[in-house]
Amino acid sequence: MDHLFGDAAERLFAQHYTPAVVRAVERGQSAQTAWQACHDAGFLDALVAEADGGAGLQLGDILPVIHAAGRHAVSAPLADTVLARAWLRAGGHAPPDGPIALAPFGLSSQDDRLTLSAAPWGRVALWILAADGRGIHLLPVDQASAIPTGGQGSLSADLSWPTGAGSVVSAAPSQSAISPNMLDGGALPGLPELAALAYTGLISGAMERILELTLDYANQRTQFGKPIGRFQAVQQQLSILVEQIWATRMAAQLAFQSDSWAPSPLLAAVGKARASAAAVMVADIAHAVHGAIGVTEEYDLQRYTRRLREWRRAAGAESYWSARIGQDALRTDSAASALDYVRTMLSTPTR
Repeated sequence: MDHLFGDAAERLFAQHYTPAVVRAVERGQSAQTAWQACHDAGFLDALVAEADGGAGLQLGDILPVIHAAGRHAVSAPLADTVLARAWLRAGGHAPPDGPIALAPFGLSSQDDRLTLSAAPWGRVALWILAADGRGIHLLPVDQASAIPTGGQGSLSADLSWPTGAGSVVSAAPSQSAISPNMLDGGALPGLPELAALAYTGLISGAMERILELTLDYANQRTQFGKPIGRFQAVQQQLSILVEQIWATRMAAQLAFQSDSWAPSPLLAAVGKARASAAAVMVADIAHAVHGAIGVTEEYDLQRYTRRLREWRRAAGAESYWSARIGQDALRTDSAASALDYVRTMLSTPTR
């Protein structure tokens, strides 16, 4: 990872998205100052071409930023916004100001209204880039009626707009078969792949912070005269925790491999499938090691494990993305072995 971007993001998020700020946002307060700091730092247009006023970076360059956002449980759709702004610019649209959330699933037309169920970041985004059978819509949240959904501190919401709100920015279908050549001929990547990529990076970053909290607690909490981290049963659980976290980190690095701003759909699918599969195990082990203190409001662990469980389902859980990969494998030359498919299609950028 590029430590220059990562270190800058770490400093910015540590200063502006402190635990107190994140908790305040979860209670419904605004964090406009923190978001403005992200804007001023230039992170939001990192993937936008230089000709359009951006930094013109490649996808892998921004993984440290998204990873840092996960480490600090940033209470805004920063990863979504970076990808959405690049997607809109590439499609010839001027991105709006403010945080943009990606919603590849859940948009439907009922009676005279557009409804979006359990929109991730629905409580804090100003815009939603959402897909349905008619195309991709850019919808203003301030024109929607919103009902918070999810559990304690969730930032998701059910949103509903009058028919005709927002604008259709692409007639592309909301879902398509995974293709390694989606950008050929000027086609844009699908919203599912963009959202999957964003959550893969966030999950990886959040897991790293969970590991730090868990190791610190295991080394400080004593039982029978010694730290619990010295008990073999706890050490076994910690080894599984580390294995899952580093596998997810590797999956995120793989998913962000690209020679442009856009992801390889197959690699994004692999990253999200692996990250989602590890999320529940990581959360469960961390809470088992911490015991009751892990769920308390004043302790930070629950801020991250709540996010893990939400991000695991957002943009499709591991079963969805595994099925998409399987469908692609079945369409591939039947003479190729499973190992050949993994080696040639899932290990390097395939665009």
